[in-house]
Amino acid sequence: MTIELIDTNILTRFFIGDSPDQHRRTEQVFKEAEIGKRKLKLSALVVAEVTYVLESFYKRKRQEIAQFLKVFISQKWLAVEERKIMQSAWQWYLKGFHFVDSYLLASAKINGEKILTFDKKLKKIAA
Repeated sequence: MTIELIDTNILTRFFIGDSPDQHRRTEQVFKEAEIGKRKLKLSALVVAEVTYVLESFYKRKRQEIAQFLKVFISQKWLAVEERKIMQSAWQWYLKGFHFVDSYLLASAKINGEKILTFDKKLKKIAA
């Protein structure tokens, strides 16, 4: 079975529901993955873009975005790149950091790494 990579517009249509046909089709794909008829994979890049699109274009609140993506990323039928980092990043995102900075903070904490940055706020938290 071929692995299908989920694109930003799939998650956006599923979350926003502004296209009933695309929302229904996306729901069907996820149900098929849940019962093993499809293999789906989600990358950190897509999560970053979905976060940006929902926050900037659709003006959704961070709490709403984080809740949706935390639940989605936790699905056992979904292969998620760097799942542990992705699950941990939301604590910083909800404190006002951009998703990419939140991802870097989570990665640094989990992997015992340091962040090289000129961003004073990020540098202070990462220390």
